[in-house]
Amino acid sequence: MPVVVLFLIFVALLVIAVPVSITLGITSVLPSVFDPSFTVGAKYLIRAMFGGLDSFPLLAVPMFVLSGIIMAKGGISKKLFDVFAYFLGKFTAGMPCAVIVTCLFYGAISGSAPATVAAVGSMTIPILTTLGYDLTFSTAIVAVAGGLGVIIPPSIPFIMYGMASGASVSDLFLAGIVPGLMIGLLLMLYAIYHCKRYGEDREKIYAEVKVLHDKGLLRVLKESFFALLSPVIILGCIYSGVASPTEAAVISVFYALIISLFVYRSIRIRDIWSILVEAIRTFTPILFILAASTAFSRVLTLMQVPQTVSEFILNNFHSPVAILLIINVFLLIVGMVMDTTPAILILTPILLPIVQAIGMDPIQFGVIMVVNLAIGFVTPPIGVNLFVASSLTEVPVMQIAKKAMPMIGFFLAALLLITFIPAISIGIL
Repeated sequence: MPVVVLFLIFVALLVIAVPVSITLGITSVLPSVFDPSFTVGAKYLIRAMFGGLDSFPLLAVPMFVLSGIIMAKGGISKKLFDVFAYFLGKFTAGMPCAVIVTCLFYGAISGSAPATVAAVGSMTIPILTTLGYDLTFSTAIVAVAGGLGVIIPPSIPFIMYGMASGASVSDLFLAGIVPGLMIGLLLMLYAIYHCKRYGEDREKIYAEVKVLHDKGLLRVLKESFFALLSPVIILGCIYSGVASPTEAAVISVFYALIISLFVYRSIRIRDIWSILVEAIRTFTPILFILAASTAFSRVLTLMQVPQTVSEFILNNFHSPVAILLIINVFLLIVGMVMDTTPAILILTPILLPIVQAIGMDPIQFGVIMVVNLAIGFVTPPIGVNLFVASSLTEVPVMQIAKKAMPMIGFFLAALLLITFIPAISIGIL
């Protein structure tokens, strides 16, 4: 079966809204259906699907999902926001900047962009609108800053890339720190520009910040201390060698439970069952997509798609700059129409040999891929962050996307810097 036909069927199934996991399963089976000589049968595909799930690093994903939900229910995002609003609130765009920094820190807890938008947005968007900020702007800034949740470690997409490429997950986490901070800083610069141009209600902002200042710095830090400590514990366990990323994910679950139950007392024992059910409902679709993606990537490998694509690009484009620009554009387009997990699992075996042929470090490419797909979280038509943010405020998705375009421009500028300046991502390894 020709590869082009297979991909056309794949795209057609996505366009008519067939679920991604089912689409991947159907296209994995088609080559053997139309070509009896093709070596892959149903038994091989089933073994490939179960083999793809039999991975110790993969266990980190449901654990980080569960940890993020516990911390969202436990109100940890509010504790984080309070401490950043205390320090930044009096400056121009201080409150939007506090939201961005909160997304950075919450991303270092949950590892998921949609989870970051849901947890931070549900709490901060009402605060921003109460302070006089435009609802669409408030929604857009949370949607875009939520994308930092997959760049700042720990990151679920980095775990997926590590599985697909064999790269060290710990190194990927480390490589994501500087790019995540840089993108966060660029978003803060845009927020300052926006607030200077359109103004802010300083009286309302000062009144809100005064409430925090009346509490006193020690009390605010005391209330936020355990929330601020959570990413330190998670990443500290990984980089001190105390725990692997998977073990650190389990530690984060128990830490979140203990803090939420006994310190903040924001959840009760009887709430745990509903939290577990929500975590299972969140992770199960990822599980099916992962299994089907593994089978589909095996089929593509047997059809020699990675070698064919690699030869085509390397034979037709001789400049490393041109090759990297083409790959970035391709990943941006894929990010607009495909979820992160299947995109990483399918495309990594295809694109990684190409960038290695021009001398790029696999760790740097992992960061480039994840940043590209993070932009996809806030670009229609799939833009998951846009839909999550829209569900919080009922602002139409396209209005949020329009307001987010300047911030996406800053994201793209950061992507170019990360692509052509390796030290940004791998300089601290």
